[in-house]
This record gives sequence, C-alpha cells and structure tokens, in this order.
Amino acid sequence: MLFPFTFNPTIRSLVKPCACILLFLLFSCTCFTSTEAYDPLDPNGNITIKWDIMSWTPDGYVAVVTMNNFQKYRHISAPGWSLGWTWAKKEVIWSMVGGQTTEQGDCSRFKGNIPHCCRKDPTVVDLLPGTPYNQQIANCCKGGVLSSWAQDQSKAVSAFQISVGSAGTTNKTVKLPQSFTLKAPGPGYTCGPAKIVEPTEFIQPDKRRVTQALMTWNVTCTYSQFLAQRAPTCCVSLSSFYNDTVVPCSTCACGCQGNSSLTGDCVNPDSPHLASVVSKSGPGKSSITPLVRCTRHMCPIRVHWHVKLNYKEYWRVKVTVTNFNYRMNYSDWNLVIQHPNFSNLTQLFSFNYQAITPYGSINDTAMLWGVKFYNDFLMQAGTLGNVQMPPPDAYPWLPNAGSRQEVSLLVLIMTSLVALVFQAYA
Repeated sequence: MLFPFTFNPTIRSLVKPCACILLFLLFSCTCFTSTEAYDPLDPNGNITIKWDIMSWTPDGYVAVVTMNNFQKYRHISAPGWSLGWTWAKKEVIWSMVGGQTTEQGDCSRFKGNIPHCCRKDPTVVDLLPGTPYNQQIANCCKGGVLSSWAQDQSKAVSAFQISVGSAGTTNKTVKLPQSFTLKAPGPGYTCGPAKIVEPTEFIQPDKRRVTQALMTWNVTCTYSQFLAQRAPTCCVSLSSFYNDTVVPCSTCACGCQGNSSLTGDCVNPDSPHLASVVSKSGPGKSSITPLVRCTRHMCPIRVHWHVKLNYKEYWRVKVTVTNFNYRMNYSDWNLVIQHPNFSNLTQLFSFNYQAITPYGSINDTAMLWGVKFYNDFLMQAGTLGNVQMPPPDAYPWLPNAGSRQEVSLLVLIMTSLVALVFQAYA
C-alpha cells in the first residue's frame, strides 16, 4: 500500500499582502441543507443523455444513446457511470454495441434468438478500454469514466448503440422510457423525464451533406452533493512562512472515529493488520465507501494552503493535497478555489488553470488540475506512496513569535473552504 501522495502547486498573485489573509475558499466538501440539485459554482452544469433513433426495425428501432457531461469541474469517476430506466411497455433489448446491461433478466418467453436483456428496468454500463473493435462505436468503451467539460471536452462524452424490440416502429407509436437513474458511480444525480426535442443533425465526413435522426429525446440529470454524501469529503489546513504553527483541520471535520455510518471505517497506519485490511478493500473493489486513515479530522482528503511569500508587490502560496483513503486512487483530479484576487494571478507552477466565472464578469473562482504524467495521479493512502514534498507540518520554517496574532486573525477570518472534486480512476 501507499503513503498519502501529495502534489504541491504554487500560486503567485500581484495583490496587496492583506489579500492572502482574506481567503475565501468554498468547498463542495461542506455540508448542504437542501436536496436541490444546484451548484452555485456551476449553476448550469448537468449531464445530458440524448437518444437518437437512427433506423426502424420490424419490431422496434435502433438508437444511439449519447451522454454529455456539461459540468465544468465534476467528473464521472471509476468504476464509471451506470444508467437505468424503466420501459413504458414490454420492450426488450435485442443487442448493444459499446455498452451492456448488467443483467439479462427472464427471457424464457423467447424461442430461437434470445434478447440481450429482457428486464423491465435495465441498467447499462460502458464497456472497458480494449474492447474488440467490432463491439465499439465512437465515444464508447472508457470504462464509464468521463472528464469534466472544462478539462477535456473530447473525453466528456460517452455513447452506446441499442437495438430495441417489442416497441413502437414510428414516431407516433414509440413510447419514451421512464424513471431514469444515473449513478456515477454512487448516488447524487437526479434525472428528469425524457423530453422529445428537434432531431439531431449529423454532418457527414465530407462536410457536404447533413443527415438527421428519425426521432430524438433528451434526459437531463443534475447533481446534489447532499444526496451523494451527507458528510464532507475533505478539509483544509493552513500555515505560513512567518509562523511555526499549523492550523490543522478541525476535529471531526468529516466525522468522528467510531461513527462509520457517515465516514466509513478507519485504519491506523501503525496497525500490524493494515496490509490484510487494505487488501480486502483496495482500489478496484466495488465498495465506494471510504476506508480512511484514522485521524482527528477523519477526512478522505486534506487540502493544505501554505503562504510561502508575502511581499508588497505579490504573495505566493503552495497547495498540497493528501489522500487518506485506502480505497481510492484519484487521477485527473481537479481543485476549485474561490479567492477575491484570482483576477490578479500572474504565475502558476505545476498545474493547469482555468478561470470559472459563475457570477458573470467576477473572476474569483479558479479551477486547478494536474499536469499530465507529472502530478495528475493521486495515489491511495498506504506505505509505498510517492511523497513529492515535505508534509504540511514541515512547512513553517521562519518562526516569529510576533506574528502569532496575525495567524489568529487568519483563523478568525477564514470561512468554509475549497470546492474539491476528485475522480477515481482505477
């Protein structure tokens, strides 16, 4: 198993020194009091599922189902999405390309050709990378993993083809599926009803001809952190170069030891049985409940904000993210931070950056993510991890007793912290 893997990006901003104290980090790991699927940092974000009927068959139709992740920073992580619905009549799935149902169901009423799935409420998952080409279509076979829209739009789409039988064979006789559900991979998404829209148009490869689907309907799914998990999933600690004190994550920030219903189980890293416990529930296992290192804060993820320099002309901070979850690797992670002076950013090191402007022209929200093949992969907690830099406890290196009052002011001014989205790719 692996040590908490840390990455340490650095931010430089041309602002007055006091701006590094007025730090407003708004975290999606904070608690919500409503089940409404609304994200103030991405108010229009959603996952849109589009059904395009491409041809009619003697007893139904062939459709291409496309899933677009229009969320700016929220991924769909491994083990990937699963899409479910309920048929309006007695439809069956004769065959699929680029996806498969998790269960076949009872097909005993059929003789000869047996459908791919006869369940009233099928659940479809993506195929894995490396699937034979004759079982693929465009944008399939990613293991259900989708990027966020801001990071890589080309990887924010997934698709599969489905042949439906015992269904309508015209636009007037087709009945739309009902009660859509989306897990990615756990709960959190709420899907609305299917709505018929204008048929999708397709530009042919020669760009000289446009065709269109015979019929199209859309389903929109939105995310609620409260529905996904009641307990926060991360916490923030603070330090500065001018003081030898680290302001740690608050006690029970994500739950308390012994309350596994909220935070999951915890493991002491010094336990002689650590290897056996982790091997039974390591990365790639079906459980998405965290198995975290036993800490005061009990959070799967800790984000540390360290003020490195503070000059009249500019200030510089270093951000470190540590994974305490033995069950989860995080790749293509991203970190969303709100700060009133992000409009004055001048230099960024060791990560990618994109401004997110949920409030129109106000540029106070930044999305950060790792550099490919350098620090885009955050390993699970354990004993063989790659630690790139010293832990946050080692950051303050210029003790100054006269600055302790400034740190106290920082603690008083701090409010809830950082919008953090980690996506686990096995």
